[in-house]
Amino acid sequence: MSTGHPPPLSATARTSLGRKRDRGRTDRAELHAVLDEGRVCHLGVVVDGAPRVLPTAYGRDGDTLYLHGSSGASSLLAAPTGEICVTVTHLDALVLARSANNHSMNYRSAMIYGVPRRVTDDAEKLHGLRAVVEHITPGRWDVIRAPNRKELASTAVLALSLDEASVKMRGGQVVDEPEDYALDVWAGLVPVHQTYGVPVPDPALRPGLPVPGHILATFPTG
Repeated sequence: MSTGHPPPLSATARTSLGRKRDRGRTDRAELHAVLDEGRVCHLGVVVDGAPRVLPTAYGRDGDTLYLHGSSGASSLLAAPTGEICVTVTHLDALVLARSANNHSMNYRSAMIYGVPRRVTDDAEKLHGLRAVVEHITPGRWDVIRAPNRKELASTAVLALSLDEASVKMRGGQVVDEPEDYALDVWAGLVPVHQTYGVPVPDPALRPGLPVPGHILATFPTG
């Protein structure tokens, strides 16, 4: 009988940590949490024999990650022909130790490997684009104009399975060498937080249109 909890991440040679294995996570829910909190991923792809890493927006639907871009972009044209790597990282704190060697960072990161599928069905394309828009600002898709046929044709959408993924995290305090605790050097954490500012209206906006509730709910400023 299913408990509704997602299956754990499958360990592969590429997703198994060789060092600091205590930082690895196998709970698929933690992978989802890292992806859901992010806004930008980095897409690594090989183009004409050379590596290329691009920041891009994304959206998740279950265990599928949707990526989008111009249908003429060489990176997206090359992606479905081989494996890609997608990463998302959250920096939570700078860890300042008493020695240079023990400086670190508190972070949460996810890495996904796989061969993406080029989405050609218009219905799934719209589904993937909706996932991207809703990931950036929940509630946005239902109030904006959907892509027309020309826009849909000029947009490439990739679907990437989350089957092969790893999650790595570091939390906690400074870890110094025993003899270094006697040094008169300040050590500790510098927390890092991402914040959003007050929404700025487009100068061409018709007068009297308030900031919609779905934006205020996603990006509270108070």
